[in-house]
Amino acid sequence: QIMDSIKEAADVNVELLHRYQKEMRLRKKYHNELVELKGNIRVMCRIRPAIDQDGPEPENIISFDKTDDSIINVAYRGSKKIFELDHIFKPNATQVEVFHEVGNLITSCVDGFNVCIFAYGQTGSGKTYTMEGPPDDHGIYQRSLLKIFHEIEERKPHWNYQVFVSLTQIYNESLHDLLGKDPMAKLDIKQKKDGSGLYVPNLNIVEVKCVKDVNNILEEGGRNRTTAATQANVVSSRSHALLCVEVIGTNANNTATSQGKLNLIDLAGSERVSKSGADGERLKEAQYINKSLSALGDVIHALRNKIAHIPFRNSKLTYLLKDSLSGNSKTLMMVQASPAEKNASETMCSLSFAQRLRTIALGAAQKKTESIVDVSIKQNKNAYYR
Repeated sequence: QIMDSIKEAADVNVELLHRYQKEMRLRKKYHNELVELKGNIRVMCRIRPAIDQDGPEPENIISFDKTDDSIINVAYRGSKKIFELDHIFKPNATQVEVFHEVGNLITSCVDGFNVCIFAYGQTGSGKTYTMEGPPDDHGIYQRSLLKIFHEIEERKPHWNYQVFVSLTQIYNESLHDLLGKDPMAKLDIKQKKDGSGLYVPNLNIVEVKCVKDVNNILEEGGRNRTTAATQANVVSSRSHALLCVEVIGTNANNTATSQGKLNLIDLAGSERVSKSGADGERLKEAQYINKSLSALGDVIHALRNKIAHIPFRNSKLTYLLKDSLSGNSKTLMMVQASPAEKNASETMCSLSFAQRLRTIALGAAQKKTESIVDVSIKQNKNAYYR
């Protein structure tokens, strides 16, 4: 009788668990639909595995909910802090699994929407790994372009597409073209005369036909991007890198066009100057990085509290991202975090920032289509940067 009772209780528990998981899937489905309607910024978090810089046998401060992949727990100063985001990637998550969650946004770009995906987190948290990845396990950059070209191939012969790419960095509060003859030449950000957006004069914008073309561009840009060693990371990105992909489609059966834009942004790592051991030029870089990330936080605060004046002009980073953060874009923030106890303070800051970001409603993104093809846009790509 006892064994029968135990079995019955176990069966009930299994059934309850199945019902709970079903309800969780429905909750996420409805949440995603609500996010789409309100235009909220999607926020995901990827916890990197332990690395050598964490020290021998580092203490782990991160734990995960066994039934809900949107909840993460952080042990901090003697208590457990709980954060709920749109999705949590555990340390063993693959590049394929990560991209599976963001792939639909890439399709939206081909459909004619503006999309912005950026990686945020402390130095050494794995941002560049997630965005670029190693040569044998590509990240969001290459996988996004691969999906774009796949979508283009799927839509032939009804649609014809052109894909244009630019690669820039913001270093010490100056914008530079990583594909230019002089990568350290400073560029300006200008407002279009018709008020429809921003552009960068004299920026190199290159048409690409396949992923190989993109890989060549990333390789060239990677050589020109500013990196250096700090105590926090052996190869630390000292600049914000922005890969912009513009997809222009023309319907072969009529005059309809679509124009989508994908911004992929690998932010420089936030860090405490005392921890990074920065001095001299490294100290100056760290101060500029922290200042621009602080300006991003100010913009997020103003958006979240619906303040009339949004301080986009306080940094080159926020000004360049104005179009993506002010409403007409589908935006995803990939927050990278370390599980090591030595990085607990930075991890808490990153997750707190992520949770604030998730509550911001930008308004639903608008699809950009036209009934008449503006040939001049295609002929003179260097004239603007939206």
